[in-house]
Amino acid sequence: MRGFIVDNTISRFGHDFYRYFSDRLRDTSALDFNLVIRERPSARWGSLVWVEHENRTLFRSFLQPNASELKQLAEQAADQVQDSIAKQKIELFLQNSTDMAKDEL
Repeated sequence: MRGFIVDNTISRFGHDFYRYFSDRLRDTSALDFNLVIRERPSARWGSLVWVEHENRTLFRSFLQPNASELKQLAEQAADQVQDSIAKQKIELFLQNSTDMAKDEL
């Protein structure tokens, strides 16, 4: 099953980031992949938010509690993640691995 964006955020800012991120991604791509958005809140630094695809971190950033540009940051993150996934697909397609299994690389 593909097309899921799992929200593992904790704070209100993390949930807002997830909402803006997922809206942007759903508007711009076909979602033939799964993503997980995770958050680690910190009283000192804000919240560390990262996006994972197949256990690889594609985006990581700190969110400040007073971030007025949260929507812009989330949309930039969605574009960056979409580009990274497209590059992964191209690399996988062009990779010549006829004699090796994927886990042996």
